[in-house]
Amino acid sequence: MANHKSALKRARQSQVARLRNMARKSKAKHAVKELQSALSDGNPEKTKETFSKTVSTLQKTASKGVIHPNKASRKISRLARAVNRAAVQ
Repeated sequence: MANHKSALKRARQSQVARLRNMARKSKAKHAVKELQSALSDGNPEKTKETFSKTVSTLQKTASKGVIHPNKASRKISRLARAVNRAAVQ
């Protein structure tokens, strides 16, 4: 454990940031799962609405530094392909 005053403060700050990042990452994962369930339901209106919310959540998560921007972009691209495939069928 940290001994100096500044190290103790840094440990507290790291704990708060860790909890905040966990919440953001969990929200992003939940949004992706919600979109996947909307895709499996086959409702195109719900899928479009959920897709836009999911994209927003992933971009915000990446902008905060919780996930890498390339990972967010890759996920968005794959989800967009899935949504477009579902719309064609």
